[in-house]
Amino acid sequence: MSAPTGSPTPIEDGDPVAEPDGPEFARQRLRRWLGAAAVPVVSVALGLALGALLIAVQGHSVVNAYGALIAGGAGDADALLRTLHKATPLIFGGLAVAFAFKAGLFNIGGQGQLLVGAAFAAAVGFGLEGLPTAVHLPLALAAGAAAGAVWGAVAGVLKATSGAHEVIVTIMLNFVAGNLTDWLAANPWRDQSGSNIIARTPPIQPSAELPAWGWLPAGFVLAVIAAFACWFAVERTTYGFEVRSVGANRHAARYAGMSVGWIMASSMAVAGLLAGIGGAVESLGVDGRFEAGFNVGLGFEGITIALLARTNPIAVIPAGLLVGLMQAGAAKMQFESGVAPEIIDVIQALILLFVAAPLIVRWMLRLRAGDDRRLTLGAGWGR
Repeated sequence: MSAPTGSPTPIEDGDPVAEPDGPEFARQRLRRWLGAAAVPVVSVALGLALGALLIAVQGHSVVNAYGALIAGGAGDADALLRTLHKATPLIFGGLAVAFAFKAGLFNIGGQGQLLVGAAFAAAVGFGLEGLPTAVHLPLALAAGAAAGAVWGAVAGVLKATSGAHEVIVTIMLNFVAGNLTDWLAANPWRDQSGSNIIARTPPIQPSAELPAWGWLPAGFVLAVIAAFACWFAVERTTYGFEVRSVGANRHAARYAGMSVGWIMASSMAVAGLLAGIGGAVESLGVDGRFEAGFNVGLGFEGITIALLARTNPIAVIPAGLLVGLMQAGAAKMQFESGVAPEIIDVIQALILLFVAAPLIVRWMLRLRAGDDRRLTLGAGWGR
């Protein structure tokens, strides 16, 4: 029986499916990529431009200030090492926010997840003796990852079972993690050597130290691997498809037979795992121990990184490098040009403002609302 006139011809099994035109499809994809990258790139440029204006108003040379900033973050091997050390926890924190966001969850708990990861990794690092590096280092990293995953899973399970909003829960868990790790560093895990009066753990064993190869720290290599692994998991696996489906419309995902509660809980666990590894890298590869109050703010800066990257796991890498370079070069900028280092915080805040509220950027670029992927910062309170 033929199809009615004017209706589409049904596709039978085995019929060839028309592929999109190659060159035109490639051009459309390139336009989408450029549109998605336009807002972050222009936001960075606007933030730097306004920062230059503030520097000039203070009577300092913009060229000297930004030149010193770049030299302090990338001028030699030591500067590069410093930048990559700064960027590593930022990348892990950005991934922790970005991954949860794919499931429609706004993870504000990166700070707490990073703290417990740093503390428990340090505990394994100094508490186990006589182990070879091939065993001790992975154990310490795994302890930090597991601690962060458990901390993230608490918010995910509460969201899935009771509907408790992840923003409120993760903010409260940040305070719990801060007080818990402070107590651990000041009491059972405190460094009792000499006349130490600081709340910190003993130094980790050499077998648990993350190495650095010249200007390239091993922690940064782990961060890059984690970013590509997140991208692959989100874009190329069945689990990633379910995560994105729940993030797009959890009601439709549930109707399609997906376990929405499991996806939400596991997504927050994965996000916590990523932040926990970031904290472990700080203890094992930078600080050599855990010290109370030493990692304040690192987890929160992951939100800036994720928004600057538009929650794209690969784009988290350059976003983390940019902020890491600014932080690493701030001291040299202050020393050589007299600019207050707080100007870096102002520039970061301006960049975040333009990224989070891109109407001005789109107006400047004459972008239509659909030319870049719009980013909504969080789910509604009733979802």
